[in-house]
Amino acid sequence: MQQRSSVGDLAERLREELNRYSVGEKLPSSRALVERFRVSPVTVSRALSRLAAEGLVVTRPGAGVFRAEPRAAAPVGDTSWQEVALSADAAADIVPRAVDASGVLVTLAAPPSGVIELNTGYLHPVLQPTTALSAALARAGRRPGAWARPPVDGLPELREWFARGIGGAITAAETLITGGGQSALTTALRALAPPGAPVLVESPTYPGLLAVARAAGLRPVPVPVDRDGVRPRLLAAAFRASGARLFVCQPLFQNPTGAVLSAERRPEVLRIAREAGAFVLEDDYVRRLVHEDAGPLPGPLATDDPDGVVVHVCSLTKATSPSLRIGCLAARGPVLERLRAIQVVDHLFVPRPLQEATLELVGSPAWPRHLRAVAGELRNRRDVLAAAVEARLPRLDLTHVPAGGYHLWLRLPDGTDEATLVAGALRQGVAVAPGRPYFAAEPPAPYIRLSFAGVAAATEIAEGVRRLAAACDELLPR
Repeated sequence: MQQRSSVGDLAERLREELNRYSVGEKLPSSRALVERFRVSPVTVSRALSRLAAEGLVVTRPGAGVFRAEPRAAAPVGDTSWQEVALSADAAADIVPRAVDASGVLVTLAAPPSGVIELNTGYLHPVLQPTTALSAALARAGRRPGAWARPPVDGLPELREWFARGIGGAITAAETLITGGGQSALTTALRALAPPGAPVLVESPTYPGLLAVARAAGLRPVPVPVDRDGVRPRLLAAAFRASGARLFVCQPLFQNPTGAVLSAERRPEVLRIAREAGAFVLEDDYVRRLVHEDAGPLPGPLATDDPDGVVVHVCSLTKATSPSLRIGCLAARGPVLERLRAIQVVDHLFVPRPLQEATLELVGSPAWPRHLRAVAGELRNRRDVLAAAVEARLPRLDLTHVPAGGYHLWLRLPDGTDEATLVAGALRQGVAVAPGRPYFAAEPPAPYIRLSFAGVAAATEIAEGVRRLAAACDELLPR
């Protein structure tokens, strides 16, 4: 049983048994709970911590765990006034902000115990470099000044490391360390477009980008992509029609399609943006999750851009752990100062211990070993998923199998109720991501996205597809 499920199950059982104890009565010792429920001491400790956080028990060091006094009921207030306050922007004829995290939460929320996660956006713990991360964090804590205030732009050595990874003429002086890729996107959108402005986005695209743009009061304008990336003719037309001064794209293993912007289209995209007087925000989110059989990768768009058209975003989070919130913004020209100012105003700086730990990690021999291991494992999992889809889901259209990233994008038969299928899959015991949140406007067809990175082993992938096939059999006509 996975640790997370064990903790939740034990906490629930202890919660049910609390009524047997009077207020202030001592619960059995941790050792007794370990023996009774046949779980680890860590599981017992975490379950009791969960109950303590809920105010159900109190822990007294050296004495034990006791049932807590019931909390007094909080007074019921009247929050209806907030409806008026939160809609004030609409009343003032300002573009209202749509703060909707549902598309992001699909990949963040933990499903019930026993559900196979084919919807997540992060590596399963068995794929994360947890030993190397722990060692790096321990070494970082011993560095001189590890808890001192860092430079607002980030540690110089870490900025230099990111600049080398981007390549081209990008220097450390043109980079800023951010608290992960999502934070970098938020900073960049605020810097590059005023509230109410249009912003061109790929269609489909990452739901987190759409959520950030709408929360900032921007208007996402979709530009269709195919297996060679964004379509230049439609991009030029969208710039002319909207007057946008920003285009956000993922040129490498685009989320969700897996497309790679072709060599022919790369200079076209930069030329079109330059002629429109616009920036290109390059989200290079998954370069470090290339598959073993990918071959040479194209460099970031920023390496082909001497004129400061491209603002580059990259992150280490996807290739390491959801909790290593370290990313980078790179830009040339006056825009760098605006990015820096917004970064400082919003976040002050990225915590120094996290930056120091990152330096320790990427400078260790474990880092290239980790990347090689993940490249091989992702290739194997991708092939298992693609084969299972072909064998068990012939009615779903898989037109592209990418050589990087962690997911496949599947078109459902026309007329399929996407939400009903996703709900049916969850009842069958497998979580998948619906396609609707990936579109800024009405989607051209129903889709789902299947991730192969968030499970413990490839065998779970095959079983997950079997469960998805059962859901499809219930919904789709033969």
